[in-house]
Amino acid sequence: MPHEKPPVARGRPPTITRERIADAGIEIGLPSITFTGVAAALGVSHMALYKHVPSLAALKHLVAEAIFSRWQLPQACSDKRGGLKEYLVVFTTSAREFVKKHPGVTPYVIRRLAATQPMLDKIGAHQAHIAEAYGITKDQSRWLLATVTFFCIAAADTVYSAADLEPVIESTPGAELAEMEAEFIEGVEALIVGALAKLAQQGANLS
Repeated sequence: MPHEKPPVARGRPPTITRERIADAGIEIGLPSITFTGVAAALGVSHMALYKHVPSLAALKHLVAEAIFSRWQLPQACSDKRGGLKEYLVVFTTSAREFVKKHPGVTPYVIRRLAATQPMLDKIGAHQAHIAEAYGITKDQSRWLLATVTFFCIAAADTVYSAADLEPVIESTPGAELAEMEAEFIEGVEALIVGALAKLAQQGANLS
């Protein structure tokens, strides 16, 4: 009896959109992204994916931009209770959790030349928002947020990358990570105090 061929699948092929590509890439994770992996997740061929994204670098940029666009940046309190220092604590906590949730995103955030225009636009809008909310200039807001963001995200990336390494001696991973996070948080708070002190020396009214 001749072997019967399976029926040909009918219907329209899966639609490829930037949002679907980003969703698949985020699910896979930036460090593990490949063309074939994203294509398989979308149910299409890698050649079909190439028609929408020209290279692996472009694919990772697309995913990184989507990750950043979905980061809900903390907004200043309308009544200004707590002041700028307390806001920066909230903001850096959000930045730390952002890096923890999305390994591999750090280079796309701290390198200006790696950031896409929509990412730069979001950063600029946030800086303007904080400047207006706390009565500092746009340049002061830009410097302050860039400073704490750069060091907070870079340090968080190091902390969580180190946490994934195999320990040399027997330890409790959860306890070790908690200790590193506590030291990291203390360091970020010291950075915030120092950055605000420098702004005060420049004549910024931070009361």
